[in-house]
Amino acid sequence: MKTLIVFNHPYGGSYCGAILDAVVKGLKKGGQQYRIINLDQDDFDPVMRTKDLIAFAGAGRAGEDALDAVDDQVKRYKKDLEWAEHLVMIFPIWWMTMPAMTKGFVDKVIFPAIAYNMDKGKLVSRLNISRVTIITTMNTPAEVYRDMFNNAIEGSLVNGTFRKIGIDDIRWISLNGVKTVTKEQRIEWLNGIKQQFAEGR
Repeated sequence: MKTLIVFNHPYGGSYCGAILDAVVKGLKKGGQQYRIINLDQDDFDPVMRTKDLIAFAGAGRAGEDALDAVDDQVKRYKKDLEWAEHLVMIFPIWWMTMPAMTKGFVDKVIFPAIAYNMDKGKLVSRLNISRVTIITTMNTPAEVYRDMFNNAIEGSLVNGTFRKIGIDDIRWISLNGVKTVTKEQRIEWLNGIKQQFAEGR
């Protein structure tokens, strides 16, 4: 399976960085093809600007012909999305939701004539991606994130984005209390992630 990893964390020594390393090691062990989009290293501009909104409206009607105005970076990401069969997103939860660059990737790349087409008002995926894996870190306990914040990422990204465009095989791996759990627990999580990707799960 061809796996595209979209990674967002500005600090190279972060636990998210360790997760990225575990995913890559697992994919290599399993003999799988992969590509990485590192939004921070790419200095990705997450802001939807006037030209992007014009392209958004035009692409919904005219398709790819309306994409000339989007960033060259977005055009490169489009090619990676079209190549992929499995999308993996790795990022921290900040203020109960995704960081700006991840949200900007959704706004500017999960886009009409890139990720989906409009068919009689319905969003239909135009990608070969059949599986999405979202891996997040946060310090908030799982039960607090669920009970007080309604698993915000599940609502916005799992259901409100990927299921909305017709991708149903979605797995969200939420690693909670990262700063408060033991070093052994963090290592166990990484080993589990590496094994899952090595086995193609």
